[in-house]
Amino acid sequence: MFMAPVSLERSTAPTGFALALGLCFALLLAATAAAQGPRQLKPGWNLFSKDQDIQLGKEAAAQVEKQYTVVRDEALVQYIRRIGAKLASTPEAGGYPYSFQVVADKSINAFALPGGPAFVHTGLLAAADNEAQVAGVLAHEISHVALRHGTSQASKANLFQLPALLASGMLGKSGSMLGQLAQLGIGLGTNSVLLKFSRTAESDADLLGTRIMAKAGYNPLEMARFFEKLEASGGARGPQFLSDHPNPGNRVKAVETEIGYLPRSSYTTGSANEFARIQKLAAAVPVPPPKQAASAQPTAAPSMPQIPVSRTIREYRASAYAISYPDNWQATAAQKSQGVTLAPREGYVQGSGGGYSIGAGAVVDFASKTGDLNRDTAGLLQKLAGENADMRTQEPSKSTRVNGQPALVTILQSRSPFAGETEVDTLVTVERPEGLFFVVLIAPQSMVRNMQGAFDAMLRSIRFSPAASR
Repeated sequence: MFMAPVSLERSTAPTGFALALGLCFALLLAATAAAQGPRQLKPGWNLFSKDQDIQLGKEAAAQVEKQYTVVRDEALVQYIRRIGAKLASTPEAGGYPYSFQVVADKSINAFALPGGPAFVHTGLLAAADNEAQVAGVLAHEISHVALRHGTSQASKANLFQLPALLASGMLGKSGSMLGQLAQLGIGLGTNSVLLKFSRTAESDADLLGTRIMAKAGYNPLEMARFFEKLEASGGARGPQFLSDHPNPGNRVKAVETEIGYLPRSSYTTGSANEFARIQKLAAAVPVPPPKQAASAQPTAAPSMPQIPVSRTIREYRASAYAISYPDNWQATAAQKSQGVTLAPREGYVQGSGGGYSIGAGAVVDFASKTGDLNRDTAGLLQKLAGENADMRTQEPSKSTRVNGQPALVTILQSRSPFAGETEVDTLVTVERPEGLFFVVLIAPQSMVRNMQGAFDAMLRSIRFSPAASR
């Protein structure tokens, strides 16, 4: 190791200049940290509109009320609604039509549905130490609603079929929105993407919850303390709340840091006497056996129709690309992305809940990217497999070119929505500035040969916009 020589006769005490330099450096670091300020929190990528969040939440709340026993004790209900209204009135809550109910259940849990309906278990009231901890849980749940975590996760987890369903305008018009989404595996069951959050989503909900609590006058540290209390009570085998809300790590420190960005204020933990009274009321609520939700009867898969493929083509243009397709097919653009579904009317298949899947046609969109085509394609394949349990790789990825750019083509196989058919899906991926551009060409096995010419022509027609690459 090379070391600079040091004179033993020279004083090692810092000079005035060195002290000043060090002080300036320290002040610069402090100024830089202050300039960074609190983290900006915004809703993530989402295929749903805010109105669809609200509609979905209303339908889901009606289903929850069928599965749980809603508490009617006026004092208990008004207490929770008062806390909730105080939190929901803050600007950070996003102005959704929030509602707050108590359900008779001894498990330590609470949850909020997209669009605003929130439910608190009586078991959570028994576990909390004070009103501020209950407010902390509600502020955290309100944050998930305001940041639209549920529908954002559903959007990311269903890249294959959800864009077409949302963009078609059929969602919610020909039946229950929740019933239609259930066809894609989006529901309220165990591990539902609407209610089970990532650690990043948890961290964001903690920070926004801190701001909401502070605006409402509650001590934000009580939120972090309650979560840590639950962690200490049983870890991964602890309360249901933790299985759906994983610990993002050192919550108390993160909340303390966030409080430092907020205006100085005096906080409350609520009235101890009133909270003790509420806990007694909650403990006195009888907890009946859980109700069983009625399950939808499966509908028989339709038989294979004639799939028309016109030789005449038309062009679909998005800002980042253009693609041609048979002119007797429909182009259904996604609402929140540059995606599009290109399919004949006969290619849509309606399920028992009213939802639609695509049995023949094409889906075009962008997925997240890291800049590595092989890695990003593998990530997309993993997502597609997660949405379609029976999907298998028929032929591994091979190199090709699309519009002169490197691309990968992967042949997949899955169960077709048409009776007695196997589905062949050709996935083509290209790295673009906007993300991982992908096309999924969908055909029943018996129609692959008839549709292959149209699919080849579609791939040859793809043109990427020069402006998008700048």
